[in-house]
Amino acid sequence: MIEYLTSLDNSIFLFFNSFHSPFFDRFWMLFTGRFIWIPMYAALIFTMTKAFRPRMVVVYIAAISAAIFLTDQTCATLIRPIVERLRPANPENPISVLTHIVDGYRGGMYGFPSCHAANSFALATFMACLFPRGRFIAFIFGWAVLNSYSRLYLGVHYPGDLLVGAFIGSFYGLACYTIALQFDKEHRSVAFERLRRPLFSLGSGMRLAGLNGMVVRASDVIFAIIGVTVVSITLVSM
Repeated sequence: MIEYLTSLDNSIFLFFNSFHSPFFDRFWMLFTGRFIWIPMYAALIFTMTKAFRPRMVVVYIAAISAAIFLTDQTCATLIRPIVERLRPANPENPISVLTHIVDGYRGGMYGFPSCHAANSFALATFMACLFPRGRFIAFIFGWAVLNSYSRLYLGVHYPGDLLVGAFIGSFYGLACYTIALQFDKEHRSVAFERLRRPLFSLGSGMRLAGLNGMVVRASDVIFAIIGVTVVSITLVSM
C-alpha cells in the first residue's frame, strides 16, 4: 500500500511539475515568497480592527500566531526528522533528475509535510472561521491552494506533502480559533455589522465614471491589495 501511494505521489508530482515556462518560473517563484504577502497580512489585521474591539484583535492575532507556530513546529521539528522524506529536488533523491528546478532552488533536505502548505491553510482556516462569508472564504482558501501549488511547480514538494500539511494547518487553525472564541463575549452579529460599515464613500460630486456614490468597506481593501499584488507579480514576471 505504501509503495502504491508513493508511486502515485511521484506520478502526480511529475505530471504537474512538467508544465513550466520562463514566465511561470518567475511568477511562482515570486508568488511563493513570504514577504510579498505582507500587504495582505496587514489588510487582514486592518479588517479585524474594523470588526472587533482592540482586546479581541490582540487575542485573535495571538491565536493566529499560535496556530502558525504549532503548525510549523509539528511539521518541521516533529514529523520531518522522523519521516525523513527527501524533497523531489534534493540531489540525493533519484527523482530529482526528472524534476524541473527553478533558478537552482531546491529547498531544504526533507519536505514531508509541507510547512508552506500547513502555514497557509492554518491562516486560511482561522480567517475563514473568523469571517464566514462566501466570497472571502473562496478568496482565502484559493490563496492557500495556489500558495501550496507553487511548491509543487518549483519541485520542492510532492502532492502528499501538501495534502498532509494542509490537513495539519487546518486542524491547528480551527483549534486555535475555537480557543480564542472563548474570550469573545460580544455577539458575532455586532462584529459583522461593524465590518459592513463603509470606510468612506465617493460622493456624488465626483465625476469618475461609474464611481458616484461608491461605498468602500474594510473587506474591499483585502481584495484590492491581493489584486494589486497578483498584477504586480505578473508584470514583473513578463
